[in-house]
Amino acid sequence: MRKKTFILGIESSCDETSVAIVTRDANNRPMVMANIVKNQIDVHKEFGGVVPELAARAHSDIIDLLVIKALKKAKIKLNDIAAVAATTGPGLLGGLLVGVIAAKTLSSVLKIPFISINHLEGHALSAQLEQDINFPYLLLLVSGGHTEFTIVKSFNKYNRIGTTVDDALGEAFDKTARLLKLGYPGGPQIEKLAQSGNEHAYDLPKPLINEKNSYFSFSGLKTSVAQLVHKQKKLTPKIKKDIAASFQKTIGDIIKTKTKNAINEFIKITNPKNICIVVAGGVAANQYLKKVICELETSHRIKVYFPSLQFCTDNGAMIAYAGLLRYEKKMYSKLSIKPRPRWPLDENASFVKGKGIR
Repeated sequence: MRKKTFILGIESSCDETSVAIVTRDANNRPMVMANIVKNQIDVHKEFGGVVPELAARAHSDIIDLLVIKALKKAKIKLNDIAAVAATTGPGLLGGLLVGVIAAKTLSSVLKIPFISINHLEGHALSAQLEQDINFPYLLLLVSGGHTEFTIVKSFNKYNRIGTTVDDALGEAFDKTARLLKLGYPGGPQIEKLAQSGNEHAYDLPKPLINEKNSYFSFSGLKTSVAQLVHKQKKLTPKIKKDIAASFQKTIGDIIKTKTKNAINEFIKITNPKNICIVVAGGVAANQYLKKVICELETSHRIKVYFPSLQFCTDNGAMIAYAGLLRYEKKMYSKLSIKPRPRWPLDENASFVKGKGIR
């Protein structure tokens, strides 16, 4: 029997600390042996958002314990680990440093490879942890820090065809929730409140909706919500529900239209036999947006894949899996590599007008 290869993955790019162990089963499918996640909601909720310094401290306080828990859950020993993978970017520098230093330390002590992972690559491949998905496919990545369409041509070959020119979608949800005094994190709060609101109560703008491309803009929508809130003499529960529902409906319309545009571009570039879309990132857990995107399965004859909830949000399993793929191709990293707070998945992507960054 062939000896199993165990990869330990560390994720610490924002406000979740996660350590996971991934291998392959008898059928060569990825198998998650452990995926331990500790969120920092209690650390940041009083501030209404992530405080970078507090996030880094929280990662540092817990990461060694999570390594121990992951090994115990997987029922293996530290010496059984073949390589250590860690998110090296993009993300908050302090948090990235904690995870990268932990990974490099294990690599040095155990004399095993260290593998640097792009956080976005983890999300791009996350659905493969549970489902057989053939390349190429279209990725819609929607999270607190990123919103983009990328063609996943194969492992390690990515072509970004659209992104946001300002705020990420998750950021727009959080800021709207803050305006409505709903607390943190904002996405789940908006979704819950919207269920009992009138989605047609307010006509909100849909930036870039008429442009036949795959680019997003959410800052104008957020500003309109702010103006709407400030106009209210009293922000009653009903008004909050209606604003939340109208906001979510507007987001749904934007996502649906831009996904149609991205599908057309995907077809032109790849001419695929089958059209597959993977929707990943924390905002992919939103059931309303999931319903909106899945409506395209019938109208456009496509297949849509969503990772399960545990793999939508930031997690070590997706990092360990990306590490496993790189380990199998001997794509190891030097210990001298430094964290990259800004790191596009598609290194050849053009600079985004309005953001000044890739």
